Amino acid sequence: MNILIIGLGSIAKKHIKAIRALNIEASIYALRSSLLSGTYKGVTNVLSIEDIQVKPNFIIISNPTHLHEQAILESLKLECPLFIEKPVLSNIKNALKIIDLVADKKIMTYVACNMRFHPGINYIKGYIESNRLEINEVNIYCGSNLPDWRPGTDYRKSYSANEDMGGGVHLDLIHELDYCVWLFGIPLKVESVKRKVSTLKINAIDYANFTLSYEKFTVNIILNYYRIDPRREIELVCSNDTIVVNLLKNRIHSTVSGKVIYEEPFYMSDTLESQIKYFIDQIETKQEPENNLEKGVAVLKIALHE
Repeated sequence: MNILIIGLGSIAKKHIKAIRALNIEASIYALRSSLLSGTYKGVTNVLSIEDIQVKPNFIIISNPTHLHEQAILESLKLECPLFIEKPVLSNIKNALKIIDLVADKKIMTYVACNMRFHPGINYIKGYIESNRLEINEVNIYCGSNLPDWRPGTDYRKSYSANEDMGGGVHLDLIHELDYCVWLFGIPLKVESVKRKVSTLKINAIDYANFTLSYEKFTVNIILNYYRIDPRREIELVCSNDTIVVNLLKNRIHSTVSGKVIYEEPFYMSDTLESQIKYFIDQIETKQEPENNLEKGVAVLKIALHE
């Protein structure tokens, strides 16, 4: 198997680790910006798509978000499946044009939102469907401290902290919006508040609050970059119970009975391995991935509230 990676940053290296953990025999190439770019064990650097002597089985697009559009358009020359790191784009200006180009060439696409492979989210999805829960309200919270994300680096120089590079908590943590749409569908109405006023002193949005209106309930989503004690939860306020999904501990419990509904050991790296395996399976069986380019753009529109 031949794999081309565009953007060899921290998330790309996690994808490489996931590929190797699955014991896939793969030749991995990385498209680099110059001869001075560093090397990574087992990865062959190339300076242009034309330098690749073999056709990739798929391409991983994992460069900074503001460069995704260019990378997607360039990748279409090779006419192979695209694995696009979230968020799919930094804006929707040319989104419809890109969707049409991809469709015309019949290119398989997948927008990488690995939280769809979180066992707690998968469990609660099945639990909601099988128990026909009468939901009155959903509260989703994801807060962590951006300076702790990439140890040994200046967080203020990362793409996350810079709006012109496609950074901002509403895009970085688009996972919460994505799995919300996966669980409940596209909302009837979206309202949002986005601010950059925290003590982090960055020029990207560091707080976002979304209100998604559905026919029978409302979902509130809070995202931030500055919480010292990380918290990532889903709270389902139902007619006869309140159920809390702790995504960091992979634990689900009822606050009414105190009963633990589900709990299993969990490593976030497992979601990346499951995601890569899923994508490769879709390629081999020639089935369109569930979260394709068009669906990724639909979630992006909610994040940008456009």
